[in-house]
Amino acid sequence: MGHHKLQFREDGQFTIVQFTDLHIKDGIEPEKDVQTLSIIQQIIADQQPDLIVFTGDLISSMDAEDQAGTFRRAIDGAVQSGIPFAVIYGNHDSEKGITRQQLNDILTEFDNSLSVDGPEDIHGIGNYVLTVAGAKSEADAAVLYFFDSGDYAPESIGGYGWIHPDQVSWYLAESAKLTQKNGSPLPALAFFHIPIPEYEQACLQGTIKGNKGESVCCPKLNSGLFTAMLEMKDVMGTFAGHDHDNDYVGELHGIRLCYGRVTGNNTYGKLERGARVITLTEGKREFDTWIKLEQGSII
Repeated sequence: MGHHKLQFREDGQFTIVQFTDLHIKDGIEPEKDVQTLSIIQQIIADQQPDLIVFTGDLISSMDAEDQAGTFRRAIDGAVQSGIPFAVIYGNHDSEKGITRQQLNDILTEFDNSLSVDGPEDIHGIGNYVLTVAGAKSEADAAVLYFFDSGDYAPESIGGYGWIHPDQVSWYLAESAKLTQKNGSPLPALAFFHIPIPEYEQACLQGTIKGNKGESVCCPKLNSGLFTAMLEMKDVMGTFAGHDHDNDYVGELHGIRLCYGRVTGNNTYGKLERGARVITLTEGKREFDTWIKLEQGSII
């Protein structure tokens, strides 16, 4: 755990850059990886965010011989920037040759990594909470929740994994603690790799803005995270990756369900590579978000 305290700036802003689905490989089409890593450096330099978040599939572990080395390359831009960064994993990070625990152990070497393993008695590695202090006070002014959305469902069910009930209970407990401490629910954001089923529901029943270029590859089961967030009244927006041709922001029952913009070149997808930028304003239960492309244009 780094010693970097997250805090709103003097102007009341807190900016996050979300990179997702880097899919760094090990010598397969290396120029595409070089391109990806250069986009990351460029966007970090341009945005100078307060926090960098990687929402999974940093590496394509099936395509790497040296998974640890490949992972180090993937995070190098964030490490070198000195800016605090947080990591959660996707379905490709630990498919072969390395575990999530081993990846998280690598992160402990870096002062500006804020990732933690999270509770041992619940599913996944990397379920954790980061709070953002107010510009002029030590008090918590916002909260960020990170979930390990797993990888694949058992064959009998098929498709992708889900955020398990024990993780939802963990979130409920953490949220309740913070609400009690602060007297009311803090403005919150949540990050996970695999979209929850409500991302699909937002297309059918809510509103979406942005690109929907493929079906939502969510788990076939709904494990209740969205309902929990709705009832706790803290999470205003969620941020996922996984589906490279989706970058939309959907809204359902007052929660905004956002996709990042695919960052990795060495993988499928028609969208121009980039990142999602998110800004929180201290004291307000709202956030702004847009997409930043390599060439500097903003969507």
